[in-house]
Amino acid sequence: MVLILTKSDLEKMLSIKDVIEIVRMGFLELAKGTAILPSRTGITVGENTGWLGVMPAHLALMGALSTKIVTVFAGNSEKGLPTTIATILLNSVETGAPLAIMDGTFVTALRTGAVSGLATKHLARHNSTTVGVFGAGIQARTQLLAVCAVRRIKRGLVFDKVEEKARLFANEMSRTLKMPIERCDPEDIVKQSDIIVTATTSKAPIFDGNLVRPGTHLNLIGAFTPDTREVDDALIGRSKIVVDEKTSALKEAGDIIIPIRGGIITEDDIYAELGQLVAGIKAGRTSETEITLFKSIGLGVQDCATAWLAYTKARQKGGFLDVDLS
Repeated sequence: MVLILTKSDLEKMLSIKDVIEIVRMGFLELAKGTAILPSRTGITVGENTGWLGVMPAHLALMGALSTKIVTVFAGNSEKGLPTTIATILLNSVETGAPLAIMDGTFVTALRTGAVSGLATKHLARHNSTTVGVFGAGIQARTQLLAVCAVRRIKRGLVFDKVEEKARLFANEMSRTLKMPIERCDPEDIVKQSDIIVTATTSKAPIFDGNLVRPGTHLNLIGAFTPDTREVDDALIGRSKIVVDEKTSALKEAGDIIIPIRGGIITEDDIYAELGQLVAGIKAGRTSETEITLFKSIGLGVQDCATAWLAYTKARQKGGFLDVDLS
């Protein structure tokens, strides 16, 4: 029997704190070498209007095996649909039989937020109180939830090129988090924030990196192709750079690839992978004034760990839809 888990099912079972912890375990396996993570395979659909990716992963210690099929269509917001849509298949590590099929759109948003929360825990100043968010979609929401789960945040700022989206985001998240969230211009966000999150579909830098204050931490999660970026050379050149996984970042992360091509940084300027921080192989933040930057393109181990957590919780709780695919 195959367990079917909808977005509504997952929302009832998964908390951001639980997902931060399970993602931490996934990155620990990655650092220890007990994870299998093939490169993501993707195809472009239409005239660069859409993208489909296939992301398999195996976590040996956790006993989890999964494949995510994810699409990113930038024009979906105009149709009232999420930009990112995904489905996850979880298989038995003993027989290969399918165990669960679940909504991957919610999982993707939650695990992406969780990995930024994990990075923030290691890299942001402990006295950080203000978070600025670029973008007002579902990814931006889980990013803010995750940052607030690991730091005592008192104030949020948001910018989106669609003002109504920013207004709705500010109203909704201020109620959810019980703290003030204001719509701001990009320059004001950069100048006032202790932690900055970029969760946009922009293909070019969205603010002047020279304006970023010493001591700021940034999570970059929007751009995931070699020719797109959310931040400029000035910021990259000033930052201590951590990535989710170096090989993948050098293949897909335009925020890193473009400055390397331009001679602004080299591959050696990537300070660490997140798993190295989690495992204690390298230190996170080492001064109050350094600018720390975490670049995430998203890894299959994050989906695998989160899907396994959802499946385990669902089996323990019971009452969810089981289907005999044969």
